Amino acid sequence: MLALPEVLTLSQANACLGRLVQGLSVDATPIVVVDAARLRTFDSAALAVLMECRRVAAADRKPLQIHGMPSRLRELAMLYGVSDLLPDSTALVA
Repeated sequence: MLALPEVLTLSQANACLGRLVQGLSVDATPIVVVDAARLRTFDSAALAVLMECRRVAAADRKPLQIHGMPSRLRELAMLYGVSDLLPDSTALVA
């Protein structure tokens, strides 16, 4: 499982994306899961990082799920109209 850091704003986005894409390249699972439970401080760059992860996973024919998405990030995804593209696996279970 890949994981987001505690802080993910514009200044951390490129480094975080690089780590996630590197992790995606060695991930042999059929579904890519990104753990967002530690995420506390973020801006819309967090959505951009997740959308790019989704694109990379889709190129490898793998769906992307987010685990432990903070409610504020879920609200931001709804505001930007991308919530359907970033399914929260935690919300599916609850």
